[in-house]
Amino acid sequence: MLKPWKQWHRPLITNVTLMIGLALVAGVGVLVDQRMLLGESVWIKPMKFGIAFALYSGTLAWLLTRLERARRFGWWLGTLFAVSATIEVAGITVQAARGTFSHFNTDVADPITAAATQALTTGVAALFLMQLGIAAVLLVQRAGDRAFRRAVRAGITLSTLGMIVPIYWMVTELDRRTVVDANGRQITMYQGHGIGDPDGHGMPITHWSTTGGDYRVPHFVGLHGIQALLLVAAVLGALATRVAWLRSEQVRTRLVGVAALGYAGVFATVTWQAGRGQSLIHPDALTVIALAAVVTCTIALAIASVRRTAP
Repeated sequence: MLKPWKQWHRPLITNVTLMIGLALVAGVGVLVDQRMLLGESVWIKPMKFGIAFALYSGTLAWLLTRLERARRFGWWLGTLFAVSATIEVAGITVQAARGTFSHFNTDVADPITAAATQALTTGVAALFLMQLGIAAVLLVQRAGDRAFRRAVRAGITLSTLGMIVPIYWMVTELDRRTVVDANGRQITMYQGHGIGDPDGHGMPITHWSTTGGDYRVPHFVGLHGIQALLLVAAVLGALATRVAWLRSEQVRTRLVGVAALGYAGVFATVTWQAGRGQSLIHPDALTVIALAAVVTCTIALAIASVRRTAP
């Protein structure tokens, strides 16, 4: 199933290489550069984006080798995705190096900020359109067994929804406020990723908000649904060599479907939680009940699927 990496989509692999390099450089920056933006290192955002795009572009680079239909169209979509991702992260990195904000920055009198804002706006739009195109191409493929195809289709759908959530919030909710960048300059921001606390952070590693809702949580969960479900399909396939009842393609396909439903339930729950202005790590009783219901239903469906189809 895995072709040699040299046969993977070359522009996307180039993007992966750049993102890994950026993540490493930004990681060093976090340690040695003392400048802060809203209480966190100026290099946190480039580092997180580098890691996220390395994972996602790498996944797409491999998936596009599996195309049996519209291969040339898929290649061009992947290329445009790689270019857009590179432009997007370049804008973020330039602004981080300058000690100021990349997203939601209204300081268009600064020519570099104006250019970065335009790059980010164009990059986000292009990434979303390319994601829709890649999703459409992957949805019509027949490569691999049914479990693999279900993982790809459900995963790319969840990833697309993960992109939509923050975009929807950003274009429907405005929260103008004045903040101070790492250079001591007052900057007016027009949007945010948080609900109740638009610039909230505090969680280790992710720096998601600990004081309010944060749409970066469902964005992350949805976006990486494709990796999660492909991993489920791969683990089931590996276990099939040792577990007799998993040798049935029907069993594995049903279990991947159950995993997809469970993952979608988690995605819906954290989206709902963020929308209510609630931090991921401070769930109320309703959120706990919703998550418990998702887990319980997922386990019950998995057991039912095995009993129904296992010999």
